[in-house]
Amino acid sequence: MEIKQNDIPGGSNAFELVTKFCYGIKLEINPSNVVSLRCAAEYLEMTEDYGEGNLIAQTESFFSEVFSSWTDSMQALQTCEDILQHAEDVHVVSRCINSLAMKACSDPSLFGLPVCGQSKGSKDNNKSSLWNGISSRDKSDITAAVNTADDWWYEDVSSLSFSLYKRLINAVEVRGMEPERVSGSIMFYAKKNVSLLNDQPNSQPQKDTVVPGSEDLATLYEDAQRNLLEEIINLLPPQKGVTPTKFLLKLLKTAMNLHCNPSCLEILEKRIGAQLDQATLVDLLIPNMGYASETLYDIDCVQRMVDYFMQMQSGGGVSGTSSGEDSGQMMNPSQSIASMTVVAELVDSYLAEVAPDVNVKPPKFQSLAAVIPDYARPKYDGFYHAVDIYLKAHPWLTESEREQICRLMNCQKLSLEASTHAAQNERLPLRMVVQVLFFEQLRLRTQISGWFFLSDNIDNSQARDQDETVDQDRALVVPGDVRNRVSELEKEYQNMKQEIQKLTKTKKRWSIFARIFARPKPRGPPGQLIQQKPGHTKVQQSAALLKKHHLENTKYAELNHTNKN
Repeated sequence: MEIKQNDIPGGSNAFELVTKFCYGIKLEINPSNVVSLRCAAEYLEMTEDYGEGNLIAQTESFFSEVFSSWTDSMQALQTCEDILQHAEDVHVVSRCINSLAMKACSDPSLFGLPVCGQSKGSKDNNKSSLWNGISSRDKSDITAAVNTADDWWYEDVSSLSFSLYKRLINAVEVRGMEPERVSGSIMFYAKKNVSLLNDQPNSQPQKDTVVPGSEDLATLYEDAQRNLLEEIINLLPPQKGVTPTKFLLKLLKTAMNLHCNPSCLEILEKRIGAQLDQATLVDLLIPNMGYASETLYDIDCVQRMVDYFMQMQSGGGVSGTSSGEDSGQMMNPSQSIASMTVVAELVDSYLAEVAPDVNVKPPKFQSLAAVIPDYARPKYDGFYHAVDIYLKAHPWLTESEREQICRLMNCQKLSLEASTHAAQNERLPLRMVVQVLFFEQLRLRTQISGWFFLSDNIDNSQARDQDETVDQDRALVVPGDVRNRVSELEKEYQNMKQEIQKLTKTKKRWSIFARIFARPKPRGPPGQLIQQKPGHTKVQQSAALLKKHHLENTKYAELNHTNKN
């Protein structure tokens, strides 16, 4: 007679062990079979009511030994996955997880566990050799071991199914584990189980493999990876800074590749935006994944992250973030300004990187540049560099579009080197060149006036026996009547400034000037230029004179700077 017991937990192997127990055959209970035996005994109602020392009592007694060891607890928990529902009914899963959570939050040496990043089976290799009682182990090895002691449990738990791993992470968080350690474990789990996060080839079925149904397998694999990644992203601790920005950006790129849901992408963008000052330019170069994408990089994504960062710095916060994310994370004004300055430099570098892309339209370029306030840019050299690259890559822009882009630049915050380059840059609008020269003249005049003020103070404070020496040095450094020359230059400069202001009062005069004297502009496709006849107006004369006086004043400033030193 054939008896079928398909519902027994653990299947035929568990049933065979139970049969041996019933007939008095010696039975070895170990961490690999104790869970299935316990579930099978529960299913068969092998309680003390039917015999003393029955199977339920013996397996429960053995669990006390299992839970005292990390390795045995891990092995028992892994066997629960095959009979998960039965194991849940007898509360084996929760007890295994609590045992592991307690050990992960405690000192591993208390349980005789492998610590300091040592892999299993490597105890003999890691024994330090002795010579005359002195250890030959390098101090650097000891330091590295101490630094990696907190992550000793990462690799073991990364082999669990995500449902069990998630419960374990929740358990260690309840026990008060630091968010940095929790995040480190999740990062390890993600790198091991999400193939696109690794540089190594993944096990995903290749699309070019000619196997019936292979495309369906690839689709199922991609769906599983997408669902897993979305679960991992939601499991990350919400506190700011505990998960590195570099890893978050890698998650974002992977989520885009797997076409994760928009809410998942939004969570990542906000978390990255909250700590954008920790990002690097290379990590921000996110390829555009849209089907109708024109630009090489996803500039809109970076725009959103910068917007989130600016909202956080302004104190408005970001909607949709966890309430605990910003607790205790308020920065003082100096820290906020420093972070904004770092992000400003990052954005300027990013603009310079995307500027050569001919598909980047002026509004998109301007929108990203305008997010950074003026006070967050101590210097505008980086932004000027990005603008210069952009104008060079987009020679067909109209004068109006050039002026709108350059209007975002504060000429007063350009260095002397950048100002000199801008004054001779034919790609810039003439109005911007005049502005650069204007502020450079003011800077030079201030420097010269300051030098003369310092010289007068020195004259009044020096003793009589040093007067002749000072006069001789001044005569050697500044030949001629420098004061009169500077005064004349200032008068000429003011006259030219007034004349330029008169000529720029009406649109008509500027349009005439632009039509006659503007640089050649393309009409239609890039590369087809309409050459215009050269001309000469008072504005060009003024600009030329202004450049000339700028060079003269630069020479005087250098002489004065030499005398000052």
